[in-house]
Amino acid sequence: MSEAMKLFRTRKGWIVEHGATHAVVPAAHASALTAREDLDGFLADGNGFTPATAPADTDLLPPIEQQEVWAAGVTYFRSRTARMEESKASAGSGFYDLVYNAERPELFFKAAAWRVVGPGGHVRIRSDARWNVPEPELALLISPKGRILGYTIGNDMSSRDIEGENPLYLPQAKVYDGSCALGPCILIRREPLAPTSGIHLEIRRRRAVAFKASTTLAEMKRDLQTLVDYLYKETSFPNGAVLLTGTGVVPPDDFTLQSGDDIAISLDEVGTLRNTVA
Repeated sequence: MSEAMKLFRTRKGWIVEHGATHAVVPAAHASALTAREDLDGFLADGNGFTPATAPADTDLLPPIEQQEVWAAGVTYFRSRTARMEESKASAGSGFYDLVYNAERPELFFKAAAWRVVGPGGHVRIRSDARWNVPEPELALLISPKGRILGYTIGNDMSSRDIEGENPLYLPQAKVYDGSCALGPCILIRREPLAPTSGIHLEIRRRRAVAFKASTTLAEMKRDLQTLVDYLYKETSFPNGAVLLTGTGVVPPDDFTLQSGDDIAISLDEVGTLRNTVA
């Protein structure tokens, strides 16, 4: 495949963007589409696809089918520092330094497919948390055999005060209704993203910018395929998986999300994922 493609999941089905053209994947091939080992070749071939117009933002659904969503933590130095800061009051402050420097990465379950929020949807903050932030991340679409098929944007919503109280509270800080968003599409390409690819976060409150920052994939310590290999050790994924690869952008300690905040996460070559806090 000489040219990257984008795959959108819409209310009308899967739509492929190839250059300036769009096509609908036939219903007969749409089931378990993103679990195909030959996804890139199948989409590039385009046999039986019918022409379509570009999908409207209001038609977009999260680009996921039956995959589990997992996440990797402390893959950026900024994430390590933030985790240490949030856990100063507990015994876990040095814990994240050990995780950052260890050979084995931190991996945890994030969401079932039915719990994932799509573009334009509402993410949530926990009612029992006081310190909540979005975590903008590169997300990988992985085949059942562990091949990286494509790339999308993930928002790993996190309750920093709950996790900071005790590292064992990580599942409660990370896994709840409205805690994971994906979109707007999957970038399908065989070549890995360039290390210079930027991840950008902007949070608006009452239309004014409340926080804005960026990083690049070059700041990530872990190799993407290594993260995938560890995820697939002793664990099978018949439908493939989606893996959030960690964040390098964390708002300052005095910032917390509020209801009505608009969150925009952009990834070079992929697009922008927009959500509002419920």
